[in-house]
Amino acid sequence: MSEATVANVERETAVSEAAAKLDVLDQLMKPEVQQAITVLVDQLPKLAEMMSVLTNIYDVAQKVAADRVLIQDIVGGIQEVAKPLGEKVKEYASAAIEASDRADTSNETIGVFGMLKLLKDPELQRMLRFSQAYLNILGERKQGQN
Repeated sequence: MSEATVANVERETAVSEAAAKLDVLDQLMKPEVQQAITVLVDQLPKLAEMMSVLTNIYDVAQKVAADRVLIQDIVGGIQEVAKPLGEKVKEYASAAIEASDRADTSNETIGVFGMLKLLKDPELQRMLRFSQAYLNILGERKQGQN
């Protein structure tokens, strides 16, 4: 009885394989499939070259991923760049918060003469020079695009 079951399974497998082969042959007979195969065959040299490049990239990526020292060096380098930037951002943010608090608590009225006096402030002059240079650069870039 088990021999008959094995024979049935083998027959069913052979029938399904034959059906799959016929299905593949039916697919290959379609004109759009034949055209796609022709395009693929024409592009095989490029595909082989691309696969070679991708294989090299994959090998390098595997080596880099396995190299703990290199990873630590990269992380350290990023931290060295990010730390000073973070400190500057914190410094500017704290100055902005403090200025906002001072402005909220002050009842001082600034008139025309007060503004003229402010124009002599070196920090305001530096900020105005920066603003002027920044606007000049934006204007030049806008003219360069047109």
